[in-house]
Amino acid sequence: MSPFFHLEFDSSSENESFARAAVCAFAARLDPTLEELEDIRTAVSEAVTNAIIHGYEQRPGSIWLSASLQDRTLQITIEDHGVGIADVSQAMEPLYTSRPDLERSGLGFTLMQSFMDSVKVISVPGTGTTVTMTKTFAHD
Repeated sequence: MSPFFHLEFDSSSENESFARAAVCAFAARLDPTLEELEDIRTAVSEAVTNAIIHGYEQRPGSIWLSASLQDRTLQITIEDHGVGIADVSQAMEPLYTSRPDLERSGLGFTLMQSFMDSVKVISVPGTGTTVTMTKTFAHD
């Protein structure tokens, strides 16, 4: 059986650092570099922030975080049951934001894609969004 974990936490901004720490602690068994840990930390932070700001529009809700390891590949999934994304392609464009009123930069998905090997987004309006990211560690 491959190592994994699942967490559920409330959609408050204070939990963003909790999510980052949990994933980085889990990934530590692969002996990542500090740069790799920072990449993971940034990607998780962006995904959780998106769930809080855009998914739940800063209203109460739950965020589900899971991570698993298969060989040297870390897979992270962050899921919300918020408002969903009407046009995922548009949402993933650099500088696009659905919340200009909050002075958001629109770089969340761009940063996730920059720091992870793959980013997959599945979203249904009115149902929620699931972001799955992977990162493979080359060194032993």
